[in-house]
Amino acid sequence: MADKDIQDLGAILDTVSEKVPNLLREVLASLYSPQAGSDMGKAVGAFYKELVAAGIPSEEAIKMARDYMISLRDVVQNKS
Repeated sequence: MADKDIQDLGAILDTVSEKVPNLLREVLASLYSPQAGSDMGKAVGAFYKELVAAGIPSEEAIKMARDYMISLRDVVQNKS
């Protein structure tokens, strides 16, 4: 590697080390914000209501809504 390439790589790594921690904090804050919780609750509630409206017995709909919520949580956790 040429000296110029090493300097360029060093500059890139410096920039990444400055920017990435803030980016991660912002992403995590948005995933675990009160708004995110509210949105998840609305999504699970709407899913449950649609299941019941479609004729699914309420006990089964609750189980399905719980599984849906767990799936949403897992997706969020895997992305962070």
